Amino acid sequence: MTAPRIESLPDGLANLADFESHAKARVDAAAWAYLNGGAADEITLRANRAAWGAIKLQPRVLRDLSNGHTRVTLLGRELRHPILLAPIAYQRLFHTDGELAIAHAAAAQEAGLVLSAQSSIDMAAVAAPMLADATAGPLWFQLYWRGDRDFMRALLQRIEATGYQALVLTVDAPVHGARDRERRIGFQLPDDIRAVNLGGVKKPLNLQPGQSALFDGLMPRAATWREIDWLRAESRLPLLLKGVTHADDAREALARGVTGFIVSNHGGRTLDTLPPTAELLPPLRTALGPNVPLLVDGGIRRGTDVLKAMALGANAVLLGRPYVHALAASGALGVAHALRLLRDELEIAMALSGCKTLADAGPALLWPGPFSSPR
Repeated sequence: MTAPRIESLPDGLANLADFESHAKARVDAAAWAYLNGGAADEITLRANRAAWGAIKLQPRVLRDLSNGHTRVTLLGRELRHPILLAPIAYQRLFHTDGELAIAHAAAAQEAGLVLSAQSSIDMAAVAAPMLADATAGPLWFQLYWRGDRDFMRALLQRIEATGYQALVLTVDAPVHGARDRERRIGFQLPDDIRAVNLGGVKKPLNLQPGQSALFDGLMPRAATWREIDWLRAESRLPLLLKGVTHADDAREALARGVTGFIVSNHGGRTLDTLPPTAELLPPLRTALGPNVPLLVDGGIRRGTDVLKAMALGANAVLLGRPYVHALAASGALGVAHALRLLRDELEIAMALSGCKTLADAGPALLWPGPFSSPR
């Protein structure tokens, strides 16, 4: 399969939230729980969205905004806008075209794409439409540490040879969170959907009587600072860490040669009661200084959210669940339309706030409040 199916868009799509009901009607209930559920009581899941809404803008007026634009620079490359698609696993759960569809949509809308290691479509097929379009945004590959350096070395070589431009290591999920929605409904992957780029079978834990499957089985295989050093030595690609929330960890990573960070609480899917990403972003920017690439995900739904993230110190944002709702609703065309809606909303928000460029979106744009820390 080299091209996604072309489907019609449902009527009445005015914003990203409008895709959700159409998606729910087309997705299996267990897969829906997997996508939309969070950890435990889903406090962080709800807080992510609420936090962006709680931030208030303080616009300026009567400015000359002619020739304004949404361009940003990220990892030395100029992008048409600061919106990327976040890594989400097993997208064929939600549409037959899966990750192939989102790659075509991202390329069409000049957006970046971070492909999940647990993609259900081959990494080369996903990369092809992105690499074929010079206006497409960056193409990055997200990793989980697998505990087998020979396997990881071969995977890194393939990622680089295929044309991916950066690595994103997720560090906040060495084990799954306690996702009650999934457990209640008994979610399991269908037999025909798997992480095609990982292959093979996971090694058994081989536990002794009385040992913990988590602490004696899984955690010895989890990444530590040693693995960060190893990844830096094994790959020439820039390395970003996704899920760092503590300033001390960010400083340690920076000292070890990490290029940048994605401020994330895994969409509320790992440890519940973590702060929302809108609250996590400003102190990390303060700790890292103005020049370290810093992206944010979690709860982004509106162009005003994107503008607020930039004002809080982000260099770009990642869109998560809403683009999968768009995928489920109408495939590649749905994702492209969702991206276009968000881009249009960002331009409107900039114009109404007096921002000619995103460099104008600083702390002064925000009404004084709990999240309006300086860069």
